Amino acid sequence: MYEAVGIDNSTVAEHVYRELKRRIFSKDLSPGQRLPEASIARTLSVSRTPVREALRVLANEGLVILTHGNGARLASPTLEEMKEGYEVREYLEGLAVRRAARNITPVQICLLDEAVKEEESIFSSRDLEKYLEVNVRFHNIIAESAKNRVLAEYVGNILSRTYIYMVFFESFFDFDTNPSLDEHREIVRALSSHDEDLAEILMQKHINLSMDGLKKPEQGK
Repeated sequence: MYEAVGIDNSTVAEHVYRELKRRIFSKDLSPGQRLPEASIARTLSVSRTPVREALRVLANEGLVILTHGNGARLASPTLEEMKEGYEVREYLEGLAVRRAARNITPVQICLLDEAVKEEESIFSSRDLEKYLEVNVRFHNIIAESAKNRVLAEYVGNILSRTYIYMVFFESFFDFDTNPSLDEHREIVRALSSHDEDLAEILMQKHINLSMDGLKKPEQGK
């Protein structure tokens, strides 16, 4: 076991966390699947303590559900929960992008352009974790450009929630091209021209298409 060779528990927990997250993002683990501590510990040749710590971190991120007396499971949002989340996101991001079209700076436009280029490169490598990180960054830049701190915080919260849906149910890697890239480019052009109406329409369309792209598989056993 890792503890036996002088590696502290925090380092081992980080290793377990990274390995479990890799399996979640690669879809080796299914939504709703049980995550028994003892089984994970045996598989990774560690004790149960770092496994417990890793599961707690994943629970804080919304990827895992911890139930007293019933252990850990991967999250498994219902279709209704996903629709509700995207409905809120459409409203909040529509408001944010409209305000951003008024207030965005040339530097922020450059940051959005860089994010889109990074998305394109990462999509080619099929790295879901990195792709989602830059995708969230793109939307957060727009929220920050709205010049409303409370709104930016709410957008950050709803992005975190829908990020979980994308981890489990997004299917864009099934395709050779990613339609989100062109949608993001159109949004950046609307922001560059400070067209509030067009920016809002494009953002709402983008979010609705993202919701339509989610595929709900069967729960794990």
